[in-house]
Amino acid sequence: MEFEAAKKIYESATLIFHGVDGFDVYNISIPFVRDGKRYLFGRVERREEWARSWVRLFEETGQDEWTLVKDSMIYTLEDPYISEIGDELVMGGTHVQYQRGKYSTFFGYFFRGTDLHNLYYFTTGPNKMKDIRLVPLSDGRIGVFSRPRGAETKAKFGSESMIGFTVVDRLEELTADVIENAPYIYGIFGEGEWGGVNQAYLLDSGKIGVIGHICYLDQNENGGEVKVYLNMAFVFDPATRESSDLQVIGSRSCYPPGPAKAPHLVDCVFTSGIVMRPDGKADLYSGIGDCQAGRIAIDYPFAGHGCLV
Repeated sequence: MEFEAAKKIYESATLIFHGVDGFDVYNISIPFVRDGKRYLFGRVERREEWARSWVRLFEETGQDEWTLVKDSMIYTLEDPYISEIGDELVMGGTHVQYQRGKYSTFFGYFFRGTDLHNLYYFTTGPNKMKDIRLVPLSDGRIGVFSRPRGAETKAKFGSESMIGFTVVDRLEELTADVIENAPYIYGIFGEGEWGGVNQAYLLDSGKIGVIGHICYLDQNENGGEVKVYLNMAFVFDPATRESSDLQVIGSRSCYPPGPAKAPHLVDCVFTSGIVMRPDGKADLYSGIGDCQAGRIAIDYPFAGHGCLV
């Protein structure tokens, strides 16, 4: 792959989590600052279990070290993400539903509030849709990215998923119907690929910098199926609805070696997002192999399109 030959990785680290012995922490939110402290939400799950996870809050207690915030809220969710809308924090994640002890379906659940330790549930996304993300826009409204995926999408577009984008005036307008009907952004995924938005950033140019994931199926040396997940970025102009500068910004080999939850996930990095550094580079956070979380330092991926607001 062209990216592997030209990649520039300045630092690479596996995050350490305290206070959750016997559990993995992975597919984290980006780190964020609240009340002068640095936090992130993480998916907490035992290595041998599937779809039995909780989202917990962690506070930074050292370089690449995070400690469980005791007595913080426990969310029955997977794969958390955050957006800061005005003075409120919005946290979303995937809620898996069971019927008669068997997996049934999943939905995106959303929580909001000004008090990190007392967020309120306020809306649900469409049935079987992950990777719904929010971003504040320069006019005060809220951009909403969707990610329909399935056989119908594949039959119509060739790719297994699409990314949609729409705008709402207030969080109260965020409903499953609004998300479901977001018009599509074309030209992101090729045939057989899928992916979505993981974190979106308003740029001072008025454009949106998108950090996401792009995926496809591959085979290992034994002919077994492997799901390849890559960190990617692109720029989206909400005024013209045009996307540009799509690029891979990270792969499994960029992060330190480590285990995977299952053999088909050895090449999986599920993107969280970026945090800017004082030196102008960006720390890219990601889940690794569905059992760890990592950080790599990369060049700012939206150079030439504006700075993060």
